[in-house]
Amino acid sequence: MSSLQIDRGVGHRRGHSLLDNPLRTRGTAFDEEDRARYGLVGLLPPRVETLEEQTARAYEAFQSRTTDLDKHIYLRALQDTNEVLFYRLLLDHIEEMMPIVYTPTVAAACEQFSHIYRRPRGLFVSYPLKDRIGEILQNRYGREIDIIVVTDGGRILGIGDQGVGGLGIPIGKLSLYTLVGGIHPARTLPIVLDVGTNNAERLRDPLYLGWHHERISGPEYFDFVDRFVQAVKAELPGACVQWEDFPNSIAYTLLDKYRNELLSFNDDIQGTAAVTLGAILGGIAVTGRPLRDHEVVILGAGSAGIGVADYLYRAMVQDGLDPQTARQRFWIVNRGGVLHTGRTDLSAEQRAFAQPTERLGTLGRSAAGVVGLEEVIRGRPATILIGLSTLAGAFTEPIVREMARKTPRPIIMPLSNPTSKAEAKPVDLMQWTQGCALIATGSPFPPVSVGTSLIPIAQCNNVFVFPAIGLAIAASRATRVSDEMMLAAARALGEKSPARTDRSGSLLPPLRELRSVARHIAAAVGLQAMKEGLAPPMEREELARKIAASQWTPAYE
Repeated sequence: MSSLQIDRGVGHRRGHSLLDNPLRTRGTAFDEEDRARYGLVGLLPPRVETLEEQTARAYEAFQSRTTDLDKHIYLRALQDTNEVLFYRLLLDHIEEMMPIVYTPTVAAACEQFSHIYRRPRGLFVSYPLKDRIGEILQNRYGREIDIIVVTDGGRILGIGDQGVGGLGIPIGKLSLYTLVGGIHPARTLPIVLDVGTNNAERLRDPLYLGWHHERISGPEYFDFVDRFVQAVKAELPGACVQWEDFPNSIAYTLLDKYRNELLSFNDDIQGTAAVTLGAILGGIAVTGRPLRDHEVVILGAGSAGIGVADYLYRAMVQDGLDPQTARQRFWIVNRGGVLHTGRTDLSAEQRAFAQPTERLGTLGRSAAGVVGLEEVIRGRPATILIGLSTLAGAFTEPIVREMARKTPRPIIMPLSNPTSKAEAKPVDLMQWTQGCALIATGSPFPPVSVGTSLIPIAQCNNVFVFPAIGLAIAASRATRVSDEMMLAAARALGEKSPARTDRSGSLLPPLRELRSVARHIAAAVGLQAMKEGLAPPMEREELARKIAASQWTPAYE
C-alpha cells in the first residue's frame, strides 16, 4: 500500500496543492497509482523516477552553480520544494555540502538575507507585535515541535549584528538537526526575535526585511524575551529551545535565567564547549598526558571562550584535580590582556577564570603595558591554545614556535568563524611546528601535507553535538538540559576521535559518520539525563531502540 494512502495529513491535498507541499511531495517519484488517485496525471513528466535518479539530477544542478552563495541559494530553494530530496542530496554529499548549507557560506547568506529571500520559513517575532506572540506561534507550519532554534540576530558568527538576516542561522542549524540527528523536519521551528538592528548598513537598505529601528535594550528587551518564553511554555511546552547567536552580554543572562524553567540550552556557550572538549580529549590521547596536567590558553573571553574554559575546568575536576588548582590551569586573554583579579571590567563569568594578580609577576608586558597572548605563551608552559577571538592571524609564527618549543605535541585550535576570522591557517601551524601540532578549526580547511602524509584537519563544528542533544531529548523525553549532559556528550564524542588509534588522525570523526556518531552521543546523553532524574528511567537497550526509532531517514516510504 502506498504511504500516501495511510498518511492522514495528505488526504485533502491533491494536484498542485500536493506537489507544492515540500513535506508531502515526491515530484517525479509519484507512481502511476498515486498520480491517478491525487489528481497528478499530466502535471508531471510521464517517467516515474526513483529518489536516486532525482538526487543525481539535483546534484548536477548544484554543481552548475559557480559560487558558494549561489549553491547555498539553490539548496535553500530545493529545501522549500522537496524536503526528502534536499536531505537525501545532503546525506549523499555531506562533506561537500556541509560548508555550503552552514558555515562558512551561511555567513554570506545572512548578510544577503533580505536580497536572496524567496519563500517563508520559520517565524518572525517582531517587537512591534509583542502582544501577539502566542498568535504568531500558532501560525507555525508544523504542529508538534521537538526543537526550536531562536536568535535575535545580534551576533551572527564573526560578522556581528544582522537583524532578521540572522534567521539564516536557525534555518541552517535545524537543517543539521534533521540531517545528522534525524529530527523530522516537520518537528523543527526556526525563529528570529526581531528587536531591531544597530547595523547601519541594514537600516540604510531599502530592501531590509526587518523592523527598521535600532535594537531595543535593557528592561524592554528582557521583557520581550520573557513574553516569548512564556508563549512557548504555553503553546509548545515539550519543545527544546536552543538559544543561538545572542550578543555576549545577553547570552549568559538568558541561559541562567531560563535553564531551570525551560527545556533549553545555548549552543554558542555549551555546544561550542562540548565539541571543543571532545576534540581536545582526542588530542590528549596523542599527547599521552591526562587532561588535568595540561595548561590552557584561550584568546577570546566572550560567551564561547568562557564556556569552553568552564567545560574544560569541569572535566579536569571530574578527572580528580582539585577546583582551585584547576582554575589556575587557565589563562584567558582578551583585548585588555589576560583576565586577572586586578581588572575591574570583568563579568561574573570572566571573573571566575581571572588569575590572581600576583601570578602575573613573572610575565612580561607588551608595549601597551599589558600581559597579552604573546607574553603568556612566552612565560607559561602552555600545551593547549584555543582561539575564539575573531582576530584573524592572531596566532603568529613567533607565538606558535615558542609554544612548540616547550611541548612536543601542542594542541592548537583556531576556532573563530568564518574562515576569514581564523586565528591561523592549519598549513602555517604545521609548518611552524614541524608537523607536530594537533589541530582543530572552526571553519573547514583542506588536509595538510606533512612529509609523505596528508593530515586531515578536524572542523570543530558544533554539528557533532547539538543534533545528538536533540536526538537524545526526543528519545529519552528529558525535561531539562544540564551541563553534565553536555559533558557526557563531549566525552562520548572524544571516544570516537580517530586520533585515539591513529596519531596522525583527525581529532574528530569524519563527517560521513555523523549520523552514527550522533546515536552514540545521544545514548550517553540520555543515560546521563536518567542518572540525574531529568528523564524517565529505562534500560540502556530500550533507550537505544528509541534513539534508532527517532532518527528520521530521508526516503519515500
